[in-house]
Amino acid sequence: MRGDSRITVSVIIPMYNEEENALETIARVSRTLQDRGRPFEIIPVNDGSTDNTLKILDEIASRDGHVRVVSYWKNGGRGKALRYGLKAARGQYIATIDADLSYDPGYILDMVKVLEEESDVDVVLASPYMEGGKTEGVPKDRLLISRLGNKVLQLSMPEKIHTITCIVRCYRNEVISSLDLESEGKEIHLEILSKVLAMGYKVKEIPATLTSRKKGSSKFAFKSTAVSHVAFTILERPALLFGFIGILLTLIGLGLGAHILFLYSGGILNPSRPLITLMVLFILGGIQILSFGFLASQIHYLRKEILRNRKALSHLRQAPNYTDSPSAPARAEDEAGQPLVRH
Repeated sequence: MRGDSRITVSVIIPMYNEEENALETIARVSRTLQDRGRPFEIIPVNDGSTDNTLKILDEIASRDGHVRVVSYWKNGGRGKALRYGLKAARGQYIATIDADLSYDPGYILDMVKVLEEESDVDVVLASPYMEGGKTEGVPKDRLLISRLGNKVLQLSMPEKIHTITCIVRCYRNEVISSLDLESEGKEIHLEILSKVLAMGYKVKEIPATLTSRKKGSSKFAFKSTAVSHVAFTILERPALLFGFIGILLTLIGLGLGAHILFLYSGGILNPSRPLITLMVLFILGGIQILSFGFLASQIHYLRKEILRNRKALSHLRQAPNYTDSPSAPARAEDEAGQPLVRH
């Protein structure tokens, strides 16, 4: 994907059954960008909605040349929507926001400003959980789950990031071009951060205010989200799991050994009890699991090296003097092979 120098900002908005929010959301984003006089495009992605979301989006796009609708017939999840939206984006900077505007669209411009003024920053995140950020009107149970989830996910990141799960972000076009994304659901936010950090891109957070949804229903599913986040943490930092279990088993084995010595010194050791066998099994098992953790860490390191090489190759392909075999312009397509960009 190469940027279009005529477009400064591409704004991607995943939408699934958002007929109550679609018109107002796009209008607010459009006004925000028009007021600053920046060339822009808005890419709402209809993620297989079953209500009138697509009809409303098509009507908006027919009147506003800044709006390019991406759509497919079957709901696939936020990850799929973002992947198709990112593939269609042409701006120098690519922002993603949610359809209910839980964050003010003005943060799009704040994030773009950071990328323009700080050349060493590649990705900007809006964060309600960092110093200066806040939440307003968010249900306490939902807020507790979110904060706890981000605390757990921080264990998987090589850098301290306060808000890992937020969709409100802005990327340089070349960052997105170098990524090969696979996630279907909300775990795409974790995948993106994991890969950009592994590639050596710099991420910066800015304080933001998170508000509650005003219209429509939330698509949050606690069980699936929790499972995916725990699985991600384990995959990103396998040494945490293997190390904890390995050390625990080894300590239990050593504890049994100490207990056996105590019984032996007191002359009350019963040779028919399987304590010595258990001790050996726990210690050997602990050492074996610790070795698995070491191997998993080495595989994880190798993955990072592969991602860094991918970044270098992507930058090489974007160089002005790079030549490649001619090919048709990349475009998002649905399962039937039909173009997804409708306008």
